[in-house]
Amino acid sequence: MASGRWTTRRAEALRKLAFATLLVAGCVHSTGAAGQNACEKPLYLTFDTGHMEVAPLVAQVLQRQQVVVTFFGANEPTKAGDGSLGGHWAPWWKARAAEGHEFASHTWDHTYWRADVAGDPPRFRVRPSAGPNAAVEATWTAGQYCTEIGKAAQRLQDITGKKPLPLYRAPGGKTSPSLLAAAKACGYAHVGWAPAGFLGDELPSESSSNDALLKKALRDIRAGDILLAHLGIWSRKDPWAPAVLEPLIVGLKDKGFCFRTLREHPAYSGWIGGTR
Repeated sequence: MASGRWTTRRAEALRKLAFATLLVAGCVHSTGAAGQNACEKPLYLTFDTGHMEVAPLVAQVLQRQQVVVTFFGANEPTKAGDGSLGGHWAPWWKARAAEGHEFASHTWDHTYWRADVAGDPPRFRVRPSAGPNAAVEATWTAGQYCTEIGKAAQRLQDITGKKPLPLYRAPGGKTSPSLLAAAKACGYAHVGWAPAGFLGDELPSESSSNDALLKKALRDIRAGDILLAHLGIWSRKDPWAPAVLEPLIVGLKDKGFCFRTLREHPAYSGWIGGTR
């Protein structure tokens, strides 16, 4: 009788082990090394900071869909807390690091390039949209601009414990060849987005509904595209995220696309590897 019970228990244990092995194999295929190699239609979803109200919901969608992204952080005003890179949101950022997401600078005060200033060495007209000098134009040296990029990167590292990528995104994507050269000289390559990758969350809800934006993205996005969205846009009445985010991810997966961070993007992987 005891032998029969042992045999039953052993059979049950073997059954559970086999099931667990299948689960692990499935996970490796979908998200591990095998899945990485099998990714023939990669997309690179990126998020810039914003008012952060939708950030917890965005995180839930990414968790459910097992998608990793690259976040570009600036210390922007938020609907709750002391700024998007402030202490209030630090636990949120740290949790994203634990999930395998990547981070990069969006400039500390969300500072827009306005124009180059003639002369040598180069200088730039800039205007922050956040911080104590919001909406005040200034003329910066290349060194000052690099400090602005680096301050956001350092803050992201301090609150996540993870070194950000040596990349940055200029607010509005506004740059000049001289500005890009200055940023590269201090270790940062600029990241824009694909034309179809502009997901439209900055557009007015009245003229660009969530449904229309979803259909356009599913129609136009192609393999290799860098996609752009935000963690909250103040001016949009009908928030894009998370309403469009999850059906977009599901729809793109159904088309055979997969998601990677910019660490793996062919245009940046060499730069990242060479600057680490």
